[in-house]
Amino acid sequence: VYAQASDVDRDLAELTYSGLMKYNEKGEIVPDLAEDYKILEEGRIFEFHLKENLLWSDNAPLTAEDVIFTVKSIQNPSLKSPVRASWLGVNAEKISELAVRFELKNPSMVFLENCTLKIMPKHIWENVSDQNFPLSIYNLKPIGSGPYKVKEITQDKENNIKSLELSANANYHERLPHIREITFLFFSNEDELISAFNSGKIDGFYLVSPAKKQNIKSNNFSEYAILLPRYFAVFLNQNSGTNKTMSDREIRQALNYGTNKQEIVDRILLGQGKTVDSPILPGIYGFENPSNVYEFNPEKAKQILDEVGFLEKEDGTREKIVEKESAFSFKSNLRVGSQGTEVQELQKCLARDTDVYPEGEITGYFGEKTEAAVINFQEKYKKEILEPHGLTAGNGRVLSATREKLNQLCASPLRETTPLSFVLTTLGSDNEDQSILVKTAYLLKEQWENLGIQIEIQIIKEEQVFLEEIIRTRNYEMILFGNALGSIPDPYPFWHSSQTKDPGLNLASFENKEIDKLLEKARQTLDKKDARQSLQEFQNILIEDAPAVFLFNPSCLYLISEDIKNVSGQVI
Repeated sequence: VYAQASDVDRDLAELTYSGLMKYNEKGEIVPDLAEDYKILEEGRIFEFHLKENLLWSDNAPLTAEDVIFTVKSIQNPSLKSPVRASWLGVNAEKISELAVRFELKNPSMVFLENCTLKIMPKHIWENVSDQNFPLSIYNLKPIGSGPYKVKEITQDKENNIKSLELSANANYHERLPHIREITFLFFSNEDELISAFNSGKIDGFYLVSPAKKQNIKSNNFSEYAILLPRYFAVFLNQNSGTNKTMSDREIRQALNYGTNKQEIVDRILLGQGKTVDSPILPGIYGFENPSNVYEFNPEKAKQILDEVGFLEKEDGTREKIVEKESAFSFKSNLRVGSQGTEVQELQKCLARDTDVYPEGEITGYFGEKTEAAVINFQEKYKKEILEPHGLTAGNGRVLSATREKLNQLCASPLRETTPLSFVLTTLGSDNEDQSILVKTAYLLKEQWENLGIQIEIQIIKEEQVFLEEIIRTRNYEMILFGNALGSIPDPYPFWHSSQTKDPGLNLASFENKEIDKLLEKARQTLDKKDARQSLQEFQNILIEDAPAVFLFNPSCLYLISEDIKNVSGQVI
């Protein structure tokens, strides 16, 4: 239910549970618990037949009941599963003790990947209440069907897990793993992790911070730079309640031209990654590269900003000034005895100058004091009001010449000033051990402020707060985050207009009818060539509209002791 929420949980679930389908060493989707499967009605019906004599690690039989229970649990909104969106609208039906049928509202070429979902034991979880699901002891001592089972867990006084030992699951339905026992050790920070590797306490780990590779003293290891089908980007929220500037495509394009992606890869990732221009990662999936990309061109970015009216000030920042008609202007002839709103506005205008209207009374009635003030006003501006008409003294009446001067002084166009500024939100820590996301955010701030764009960084330190109060509510102007794709590329959850609200993952609140049609076509066709063509058209349209600034795909740097042999894989 929750395994996709973190890399650690995902890895442990992969080792202790099984799905109907799984990924092989080439990243292909193949049967796991399923003996075989059928795709019917052009991709709208999927039927799976389980292998016989499947067992859970506690020796209970694994049947279709467990599959149905798992899907229903994922679909339960109270459990808030991160994969719930992938299973909405799917009708799950048991057709025998060893067979299930999934009926979809629309055909889907990507649904097979959903079926890598790990199956849960109904006999263990069916009596656990919704509110206790995250707290159950079975999260720490799972009953699974994967190649391993939990043998022992060690916790400190605060109940933090310090180590977790796995042993081969004798009930596993395939060949038992060559490594019969694996121990996971947990550390509070990466420095402790590296120290443990240097001392030989651990045999392998994933290096999060490339800069810390220099701290590794051991020479007895092999290094594997593995690519994941994922990318990091700044998603530009076009429905931000606090900043409407993001709805301007030219501003979004200027941000793209003003972003030096290679500098980010070189300075933040230390070269361990690749720049990204497209949300479908052509280099991983074998698509054609986009027809157009945003090469780093700060001068072009500045030119675009100039053209849309955001001009540079003396301090280097930019703002846009728009003159709008005043909500009020003098239109009537006024004299003693006149009354109403226009007289009230007349009195306000005259009262701005105490020499003209020392009493400053705002009554809405044109009396002797107002008349005297009008005379003072006329004589103060006699060159414009009196002399053109051969007059030498004011008459106290508001006629055309007096009205024109009043409008000039008190009903001039309103000036609306909009600074070019944004708040960039991301997840991470702002201490010395800054995360890659935080470092990237500050480098983007540096790059964009060179264009005259003011950037405020908002760092959310608690992941749960980030997900619940920022992501789910779309409470941000621009957000630096990552998207992970599957074995089958499916941008639908991230870019279709139906996914702009939670639980959808369209973080840019992007809507485009043409793109919707292409994503639907790519998802529903079983013809890979047609799907490929639709996705390539999609990427070109999306890039032109610039709803995000695509940045990089970091390599996962795994360091593994040379005592462990036959490690393979370039993309996982």
